[in-house]
Amino acid sequence: MKDEVKAAAAAFQFLSRFPVKMNLDFTPELMQRSTVYYPLVGICIGLILWVAGIVSGLVLPSLPASIVTLVVWVWLTGGLHLDGWMDSADALLSYRSRERMLEIMKDSRVGAMGVIACVLLLMLKASLLVSFIHQPIMMGMAILPLIWSRFFMVYTISRYPSARAGEGLAAMFGTIPTRFFNQSLGWAIGMSMVLLSMISIINHSTSAVAQVPVLIAFIIVPIVMWAIGRLAADRMSTRLGGLTGDTYGALNEGLETLGLLMLTMVLHIAS
Repeated sequence: MKDEVKAAAAAFQFLSRFPVKMNLDFTPELMQRSTVYYPLVGICIGLILWVAGIVSGLVLPSLPASIVTLVVWVWLTGGLHLDGWMDSADALLSYRSRERMLEIMKDSRVGAMGVIACVLLLMLKASLLVSFIHQPIMMGMAILPLIWSRFFMVYTISRYPSARAGEGLAAMFGTIPTRFFNQSLGWAIGMSMVLLSMISIINHSTSAVAQVPVLIAFIIVPIVMWAIGRLAADRMSTRLGGLTGDTYGALNEGLETLGLLMLTMVLHIAS
């Protein structure tokens, strides 16, 4: 039990700004075990955003409320994944050699393509949140992509080689044992079921027929996220000779946004 508490604490310390006060030695073994709890971090961040969205929506119009919620979102993650998104954009959109792309990703400076990619991503996220912000049920459903995007990081860590053999963040994880991957998948499914139950309780007055789009979204969104994420990861791995910590973050950001977009499309078509 003590090892599991440390692993959960490591996941929260690594992926978020939650005030988890515990001195940890981030060994490869702890990093591997911590991946089990990545989906848990996702739902916890999402629950804070749910509350932030509802509260800001009560006192602000949709657009400013969505921006406030997005600011809270970025703060909760410490901009960790956004940094990976920008570095990956700078490297992959440079169309240089593999070695040069890896050098670009190691550079602490952000280039033009990274800035452009970040601005466009945040604009898209904010515009999608606008359609959710005054609808508590939809804000709750927006948590789903946060769960599965973090599980997908576990998938990529366990299924793709490190682009920098023995170096960088990706190398810290080593090879994740199958049991940790399976446990992380179990957490992702479990957290999704908990979320669905919460939404069903809140939405109890709605007819069973009206709840069908919600059930469909909970099935389709993770599947589409995994399919698109795998295509993107395959492409990145081919060009870089593996994946890096930056690409993990980039995939998380991209899949979060894709999930929000899918939710918007499913619910819009059903309405």
